Amino acid sequence: MLKFSPILLAILYALVMYVFSSWRTIRELDARSAELADAGLKEMTDRMAAALDLPRVKVHLYDIPQVNGLAAPDGRIFITRGFYERYRSGEVSAEEMASVIAHELGHVALGHSRRRMIDFSGQNALRTAMAMVLGRFLPGVGVLIANSLAALLAARLSRGDEYEADAYASALLIKSGIGTAAQKSLFHKLEHLTGGPGGTPAWLLSHPKTAERIAAIEANERKWLQS
Repeated sequence: MLKFSPILLAILYALVMYVFSSWRTIRELDARSAELADAGLKEMTDRMAAALDLPRVKVHLYDIPQVNGLAAPDGRIFITRGFYERYRSGEVSAEEMASVIAHELGHVALGHSRRRMIDFSGQNALRTAMAMVLGRFLPGVGVLIANSLAALLAARLSRGDEYEADAYASALLIKSGIGTAAQKSLFHKLEHLTGGPGGTPAWLLSHPKTAERIAAIEANERKWLQS
């Protein structure tokens, strides 16, 4: 029984972290957000809602200065105030903001939002278990190896989700008549808006590189047009 204790402890840790992370995330979003009311963006979301056969697409404004969009575990869509202010200043168009909303809708529709929370907890559990085991054989170095392996796994899973959400967004933008031009143009702006990834290798980034994301979107478009 004792030799399985690190695994059992890791599983228990994962369960506790999942519950705590979900609660903390929702509490933070509830405290610092409100429904976004913007006529220009409502026109975009109404077109997407019609394409999805929904009465409306609700978007919330998350009051933090960072430039980001996110999908909560409970299915709500958020745009940060930092991103919204870039739209208000004219740096980002309504169509480009619509592409962000469509992308986050993809995360919700494809189950990424809830799965990411579970994956995060599982990765922490895996990191803990590996650190316990490797630490016995490689004191000091084992923890570093465990952290590196867990980080690589997290980045790979996240990149896969981003490609899937991009494809969902492209299909929705085409169906709603908005098109993918704004989706692709926003990718070129994001590195500037968010500070850029610097020289970090693509396989360590949680998001794929811009050129690779655009190439995947264009490949999907060609495939859809031929079908």
